[in-house]
Amino acid sequence: MPGLLRGIARTAIISGTATAVSNNVSRRQANRWSQQASSPEPLPTAATPAALPPSAEDPVVLLTQLAELYSKGLLTDEEFTRQKQRILG
Repeated sequence: MPGLLRGIARTAIISGTATAVSNNVSRRQANRWSQQASSPEPLPTAATPAALPPSAEDPVVLLTQLAELYSKGLLTDEEFTRQKQRILG
C-alpha cells in the first residue's frame, strides 16, 4: 500500500507542477503580447543571463526538486539515484 500511495503522491506532485508551469508560461506570453501591442518601441532582443529566471530544464532546479521529493520520502533510494543520473547525463 505505501508503494501505491507513493506513486499517487508522485503523480499528483508532477501533475501540479506541470500545471503551474504551464499557467505561468501562458500568463507570461499573454503579458508579452499585450506589451508588444501597446508599445511601439521594439523590445530588447538580448537579455543578460542574470536577468533570466531559472528554466524548468535547469539541472540545478531539477535536482533541487528531486531532493525535496526524496527528503519527503516520496522517492526510494533507487528512484532518486536513477533520476539524478538522468538529470546529470
